[in-house]
Amino acid sequence: MLDTNLPPVNGTLIWYYTICPRQAWLIARQMTPDENDDNVVLGRFLHEKAYNRDRHEVLVGNIKIDLVRGARGEVVIGEIKKSSHARESARLQLLYYLYVLKGYGLDLKGVLLFPLEKQREEIVLDAAGVEAVERAIAGVREVVAQPFPPSPVKIKWCRPCAYAEYCWA
Repeated sequence: MLDTNLPPVNGTLIWYYTICPRQAWLIARQMTPDENDDNVVLGRFLHEKAYNRDRHEVLVGNIKIDLVRGARGEVVIGEIKKSSHARESARLQLLYYLYVLKGYGLDLKGVLLFPLEKQREEIVLDAAGVEAVERAIAGVREVVAQPFPPSPVKIKWCRPCAYAEYCWA
């Protein structure tokens, strides 16, 4: 049985789950990362300062969309990331937002934005994307419902991780 005290699945949990399920478990329990970590500070700065002509942090249900922009009668939602190193996780997070919005009857396009790299990638929710999102939702629910976090596993993301003290201290 799923613990009803746990938060609903959201884009942040999808993002963390695809990088490290242990992080998803920790954030689901409101255990915050090191807020003074250089990566966290840089990410916060980019979210506040990049693309400032667009609307930022739009809340829809339990999701918070980084950016909404309208051009030529088309609305596009965006996800801002400091680096493209976790591009697959970012894609899945944005696909999740498109999936949720489709449930509201909004068939929108998305764009991943990497301002420091001056890169962008358009994202469209297709059948494969729906399947990937539904698998991720099930995975997040399974992980966060566990009474204890998954054991720490050394992966390439551990060195720059703001949650490292929860695993390796």
